[in-house]
Amino acid sequence: MTLRRFLLPLAILCAGTSLSAQTPNPLAPSGHWTAYQGGSATLPPMGWNSWNAFFTEIDEEKLLGSAQRIIDTGLAKKGYRYINIDDGWWLKRRASDDRLMIRADKFPSSLTVKGDPSFRPLTDKLHSMGFKAGIYSDLGRNSCSQAYSTGPAQLPEGTVAEREVGLYGHSDQDIRLFFADWGFDAIKVDGCGIRAFTPDFERVRDGQYRPLTPLIDQASITRSNIPAVKALFADINQSLARHNPDGDYMLSLCIWGSANVRSWGKDVGNISRTSDDISPNWNRMLTNYDSAVRRALYAHPGSWNDPDMLFIGAGDFDARHLTEARSHFALWAMMNAPLLIGADLRKTPQPLIDIFGNASLIAINQDPAGNQAVLAFDSNELQILVKTLANGDKAVALFNRGMAPVDAVLTSDHLKFRANHAIALSDLWTGAKSDFTRETTLRVEPRQTLIFRASGERALADGLYLSEQPGNVNPAVDGVVEPQPDPTIYRSIPGWRSTRGIGERPMYAGWGGAMADATPYDQPLFIGGKAFASGIGVLANSRLEVRNKGFARFTASVGVDDSALDGSQQVRFFLYGDGKPLASTMSLRRGDAPQSLAADVKGIALIELVARADGAQGNAVPVTWGDAALRR
Repeated sequence: MTLRRFLLPLAILCAGTSLSAQTPNPLAPSGHWTAYQGGSATLPPMGWNSWNAFFTEIDEEKLLGSAQRIIDTGLAKKGYRYINIDDGWWLKRRASDDRLMIRADKFPSSLTVKGDPSFRPLTDKLHSMGFKAGIYSDLGRNSCSQAYSTGPAQLPEGTVAEREVGLYGHSDQDIRLFFADWGFDAIKVDGCGIRAFTPDFERVRDGQYRPLTPLIDQASITRSNIPAVKALFADINQSLARHNPDGDYMLSLCIWGSANVRSWGKDVGNISRTSDDISPNWNRMLTNYDSAVRRALYAHPGSWNDPDMLFIGAGDFDARHLTEARSHFALWAMMNAPLLIGADLRKTPQPLIDIFGNASLIAINQDPAGNQAVLAFDSNELQILVKTLANGDKAVALFNRGMAPVDAVLTSDHLKFRANHAIALSDLWTGAKSDFTRETTLRVEPRQTLIFRASGERALADGLYLSEQPGNVNPAVDGVVEPQPDPTIYRSIPGWRSTRGIGERPMYAGWGGAMADATPYDQPLFIGGKAFASGIGVLANSRLEVRNKGFARFTASVGVDDSALDGSQQVRFFLYGDGKPLASTMSLRRGDAPQSLAADVKGIALIELVARADGAQGNAVPVTWGDAALRR
């Protein structure tokens, strides 16, 4: 069994892209929702992770001390329930049977059972406290700390083979150990082991580790073996289902936005990292934020974008920088990001605990509709994010990215509310109430994020635009043939590299992906000269899945977007309901007037929107589903 599982990734690696020959027509209606439905993450996970505060130097006292502090501060009652051990827990992989051994001197409760050291007493303790417990591993043979740690603190010990503690070749054995034997509820799977241990890596050359041909090149999509990476995660998912028959687990993908994970992470795990590691630095926070903020259509209940853990409690987000700390928390809440605290809570001052415990912002993050906020206004200085909530209210955040105050005008159009009716605002930091009609001006100080709950009369009185409910729209096929780095992501100076090398060039794929209220290349939506303030922009040869929750009719105005570079390409638009055809258009070109596409969808659970181009190659043809809406 062990040998077979060791050979499986190599077979997949050799297969390369030949797997695609067995793939059915991706534009054919599937009749079912294809985004990830495994595990248990209908809401963004909340909790605590050991890495930011302790790196590899984690132990039982620090872990349980942080867990107790979550209880004592009232954060547990507000939803913080995961206590996650990151890198640093393992001692070695025992040569006789490949079993992972715990660093028992750091986790003494592991010795209180007969036989091998076990995490079961620790997970039982956390469960008795009301928490869920998370563990850490890596896709490769070795972990991130083994690749990048500058010191020996709590690194695996022993021979080269004994220090191979990652999942590679041991996936099912380790998943069974973590979940069935040790009682964990979540796993974070890193990717350094399939990225760093090249034959020319110094630590490989000097004999510390064996080489492993990289499957990921973080700086290059074309040098990454995407099918092989996805296959490794598919193997993990099979084991998770096998060893968690109740389905109560959480899988965190941590390959830092590489290998075009932007397009497929939503289909593979419960949370998926969209960028490299965060650090307690304002500019680095902007990088991580930007990697997720335009990905609203790629996040849904069960599969969330993860711009990394909260770094509130250190650096630019410590108690001397409450404005920055509040912005960090508010933005993560609006993006439905996991709220995973990274601070040493035993030393965290009350003003920062108050930020973590802001019940109004937690409610925004945990809203059951599951809609990530959409950018209603975008600039280098100020952004306005709007999120549709389950009760019909909107959450709205005004984020000043810069170093000068901004007098921002918030309008009814930003909120998709009627201009001639009063709009009520409730400040989620202060509780202050106000109202306005049509528009209001708000002073936003440098690095500040104002955040409100807004209520008013909907502009679309009888339904919801699809761009208001991204949690119900899945770009199953987004038409991206040639993944490209997204140039809109802020390029910061990585703290761990400083200004060595050539700097951080655009590297996170996503440019050309499906967008809410914008084209795939972040332009306004236009068809035949007609502007659409609401809609979905996507490339041709795409298929969008839309969950219908009790609406009776679908309507849209469709066409090739005016921004298309090739005016000769023809595109047809199709509607399907529960796998059956509902309506379609004639072939349309750039410059043609928008065509109405509508259908009765009463009783239909899943609607599919297909844009099929005739012979289009590459990422050439943006199309617009203008004013696409579900109506009662």
